Amino acid sequence: MARRVFFSFHYQDVLDFRANVVRKHHVAQGDDPSYFDASIWESAKRQGSLAQRRLINGGLERTTATAVLIGSETYARPWVRYEIFKSLERDNKTIGVHINGILDRYQRIKVLGANPFEYLALEISADGQRATPTEWDGQRWLYYREVDPFAIPQQPSELRGNNVQLTRWLPTYDWGTDDGYNNFGRWVE
Repeated sequence: MARRVFFSFHYQDVLDFRANVVRKHHVAQGDDPSYFDASIWESAKRQGSLAQRRLINGGLERTTATAVLIGSETYARPWVRYEIFKSLERDNKTIGVHINGILDRYQRIKVLGANPFEYLALEISADGQRATPTEWDGQRWLYYREVDPFAIPQQPSELRGNNVQLTRWLPTYDWGTDDGYNNFGRWVE
């Protein structure tokens, strides 16, 4: 069964065409997609943060996977952080895909951007069944206030009571070197 994928990205990567290469690659293949695109746009931004949250939450409905498209500044985008934590809360399979190796509209590439999963973590409860989202502010881990603690699958004893970076659980791929054109469907399965 095809997964319904939510794409999380920095809007600049849409303007540079990198994000759309990933989101629309199945069209170039001439095949039915192995996933359905459930992306949303930043149109609600002008209406305020409540409208933006509603748009994201609605976009995540009925999705089973989230692909975080990692460009130069993706790690620092507040709404990307929200989308990642909400994806985890709903137990979406969540992956990162570096896209800076994709040619932009000016036929340029960029160096890899920072992985947002390195700047986000979950503080695991003492019983290993709840997670509290945290984020790195450059000096220390702080509680992320936009998403409440949520239930998670039972975690092993060595993780309980610890703050664990998302890189422990969430894989990251490179669109170019890992042949995303042919492998994306497997990544989100």
